[in-house]
Amino acid sequence: MANSQIAALRTPDERFAALPDFPYAPHYIEGLPGYGGLRVHYLDEPPAGRASGRTVLCLHGQPTWCYLYRKMLPVFTAAGHRVVAPDLLGFGRSDKPVEDAIYTFLFHRNLLLRFVEALDLRHVTLVVQDWGGLLGLTLPMEFPDRIDRLIVMNTGLGIGRSPGPGFDAWKAFVAAKPDFDIATLMQRSVPDMTDAEAAAYAAPFPDAGYRAGVRRFPALVPVAPDMEGVAESLRAAEFFRERWNGRTFMAIGMQDPVLGPPVMQALAKVIRGCPPPLEVPHAGHFLQEHGRQVAEAALRAFGDA
Repeated sequence: MANSQIAALRTPDERFAALPDFPYAPHYIEGLPGYGGLRVHYLDEPPAGRASGRTVLCLHGQPTWCYLYRKMLPVFTAAGHRVVAPDLLGFGRSDKPVEDAIYTFLFHRNLLLRFVEALDLRHVTLVVQDWGGLLGLTLPMEFPDRIDRLIVMNTGLGIGRSPGPGFDAWKAFVAAKPDFDIATLMQRSVPDMTDAEAAAYAAPFPDAGYRAGVRRFPALVPVAPDMEGVAESLRAAEFFRERWNGRTFMAIGMQDPVLGPPVMQALAKVIRGCPPPLEVPHAGHFLQEHGRQVAEAALRAFGDA
């Protein structure tokens, strides 16, 4: 049991030994305002060469963790950028509150706000996908002086309606099978994923007690007007339409049945100045598994490569 005012589990370190293509040292922060003794894990990789002064903040979704960014991270550091990639509470190496009711939209959004402030992140390129975007796309309006670039992949804003039938099917699946096999899901979504890579995605969750976040997240997507997160998401949409002056790169995994082309094309119309997206024909929801291609294209678009 983690030392926390909120009952939480902490995945044993040995679960993360010898993960493929993931030689990165863990970093931890505790005592974020409002989060008691909960420990948050993050990667913090320095530039590989001359420092650009820019930080790339990578936010994962469900049921993944920062392992998702292993193919993008070295591209960013090689370009001179610092890379910070936290695990949301309930995921990865971060503590996992055991009570399902702890998991709310604002619990996680506020965590990210406090995390950015605690690390004093500036000149930020925000990289988002899935829940990383549902939460992360509400951050720039709070930090217009910190976040001035976006890399957006297969995500959306929770503005009070369903993204579509693909999401509805996913939500129903998780409700019916809350302890679904994560490794199997990842290999079904990314057919060329190795067994060892799939096992790495499942590593944070030794048993069902660790999986409250995985179970809860689909039901938290703001798909009805009265749900938590809608107000923040609508404000974010207005911000991106009216006041966003940063630069945006969008990429779409075209085979994603949940947050695929229709959702992303609608989002592109919301983000002021969003250029035509990079379409990755054979990629699905977890576009980071084609991350080198996406990261290199984004850096070229920004003039960093």
